[in-house]
Amino acid sequence: MNLNLQNQTVLITGASGGIGQSTAAAFAEEGAHLAIHYHTQPDAALALADRLDTQTLTVGADLRNESSIDQMFTEITNTFPRLDAVVINAGVWIAQDVPLHEMSLDQWRQTLDANLTSAFLTTRAFLRHLATVHREHAAITIVSSTAALFGEADHADYAASKSALTTGLTLSLKNEIVRLAPGGRVNCVCPGWTDTPMAAPAHTTGAIDRATATVPLRRIAHPDDIARAIVFLTSPTAARHITGAILPITGGMEGRLLNP
Repeated sequence: MNLNLQNQTVLITGASGGIGQSTAAAFAEEGAHLAIHYHTQPDAALALADRLDTQTLTVGADLRNESSIDQMFTEITNTFPRLDAVVINAGVWIAQDVPLHEMSLDQWRQTLDANLTSAFLTTRAFLRHLATVHREHAAITIVSSTAALFGEADHADYAASKSALTTGLTLSLKNEIVRLAPGGRVNCVCPGWTDTPMAAPAHTTGAIDRATATVPLRRIAHPDDIARAIVFLTSPTAARHITGAILPITGGMEGRLLNP
């Protein structure tokens, strides 16, 4: 199937991470041009760009900062003739278990700023870009988490930020983007446990056994599993009539095992 992503430009935030790198590679295979965002890992972003057989731009930005976002979009639009899609992938997950009654306000704010405020500022900048150009098709794909669907004890900050992305932001923006691009779409993927560097500290044998206890496929995801779904949802052909979708990528997970 031709996904019609050739020569389309896609911004991937947090592209130097595990899911981000796989997503960039998957888009490159479809012939898309890429704006590869990083915050603290420029070397990883540059190395990724060197590996991809497509036109790329690496852009550093603190996505919690308005002026940094504006500068990033200026650089992108000065480099590429168009910007067609954004993948909201940047975010943090604090590995240490902290129940809410022990959580500091600083941690709460840090997580919400990194996961939710960054998504607000990035999607706002993209929508403002669409307001200045004629574009029939445009796509925003948000990378959330099963924490948004099931919650996550001792990580309520993360679960709350991802829940806001999954329902509040996705389901609101799907109705707003069409005012700017009639064929514009907004979708969300919710990965379960995925083999990424960010999650590596929690990937003990016992933890993976517990995580897969309610998963029929009995394995955790590979970043490529998430990347392929993101590329599909971004395609103006394959997913032309899909918007407001919340897609769990979980191997069939049914919930959290509370009492093994």
